[in-house]
Amino acid sequence: MSRYLLARLLRTLLTVFLVLSFAFVILRLSGDPALMIMSPDAPPEALEAFRRSWGLDASLWEQYVGFFKNLLQGNFGHSMRDRSPAMELVLRHIPATLAITLPAFFLKIVIGVPAGIYAALHRNSLIDRAVMSLSVAGHTIPSFVLGLVLVLIFAVQLGWLPSGGNTSWRHAILPVATLSLGGAAVLARFTRSAMLEVLGQPFIRTASAKGLIWREVVRRHALPNAAIPTVTVIGFMVGSLIAGAVVVESVFSWPGVGRLLVTAVANRDLAVVQSLLLLVAATMTMSNLLVDVLYGWIDPRLRHGQRAEAGA
Repeated sequence: MSRYLLARLLRTLLTVFLVLSFAFVILRLSGDPALMIMSPDAPPEALEAFRRSWGLDASLWEQYVGFFKNLLQGNFGHSMRDRSPAMELVLRHIPATLAITLPAFFLKIVIGVPAGIYAALHRNSLIDRAVMSLSVAGHTIPSFVLGLVLVLIFAVQLGWLPSGGNTSWRHAILPVATLSLGGAAVLARFTRSAMLEVLGQPFIRTASAKGLIWREVVRRHALPNAAIPTVTVIGFMVGSLIAGAVVVESVFSWPGVGRLLVTAVANRDLAVVQSLLLLVAATMTMSNLLVDVLYGWIDPRLRHGQRAEAGA
């Protein structure tokens, strides 16, 4: 088990390193922060002084080495716009993001998993077809389109809810609904597929032939064996709690890390963007590591490197 966890931990660290390296190079090749922050009309002397003060006059390799050296010392840099510590700026925006992503994540599971299980147990019924139709629609509609449609209906036409801001709990309803509906549709679809695959296995028919009531067959045999694909999808959703809020926060003017990322990228605020990407990459890779650990707990064969089919 220790070798299993060590291998996945090393893979997690390598993934974070590669993400940060790619972001570092792309950010510095995509534009000059001095021109974005001071404007192209600034005197050349002022632009050059700005670059020297932020170390942008050094070679790309020197900046790269310095970035990771500072990172290992816990120095994430400072915002070029207000000179505040970049990571502190990011952490100040996290509570606003969690205020909409955590309820949305809870609703995804509460709606998606039972809907998928029920649809699988009532295959080809009217409810099954309705669940699958809604799942396809929720999976294909982009989040910004869904958000705008909800604003048009509930804020503009009906006037029930505010269209943006964060001054009361009512402002969070539409962002939470936008984040949860699409995820619930995806989770329902994958849960249904996993359940149908397991229900078609010979050991399910054997358990039924032994005289077990159908409810016990589902609870003791079908649900545990359908857990791995479902855990995979839920793990991806945990990893995308922050990244998935970027578009929604922009649509609803929600002051979270997603909106901060959009603003920082537009302004080439390098330290803020790098801190945000570090947070996103760490969240996604740690959630994947957690999924791998759960795999090893659900199916011990995976801990020994044996290939196991989902639902076996």
